[in-house]
Amino acid sequence: MLSKGDKLFFITRRLFENDLRRHFVGEVLEVSTATVMVSGYAFVFDHTSNDFVRRDDLRTRIFSLIDAGIVISVLPRDAYVEDIHYHLNEQGRRILSDEKTFKLNISEFGIDR
Repeated sequence: MLSKGDKLFFITRRLFENDLRRHFVGEVLEVSTATVMVSGYAFVFDHTSNDFVRRDDLRTRIFSLIDAGIVISVLPRDAYVEDIHYHLNEQGRRILSDEKTFKLNISEFGIDR
């Protein structure tokens, strides 16, 4: 179902309220039945700015496709991974976008969650 070149957005589920909020956006390099290797950028929530901050270095990660602790969204294949960032819309919802090909509302409850 997934193939090389697909763009993916990963959310690592938090088990506890104070767990680190981590996201990852990247392009599929390799895929198997249960795992996917992705090259992209990590985002970590910064409580000081109340926003997700992208780590500058390009990373390659392997994610499980069967781990219930990871939520995976498929982004458009023409998404520009290097330009993806977060911003808030007029309703205070957190939006993931490259400002060219897509916008994805990732906030179910607003900015405080």
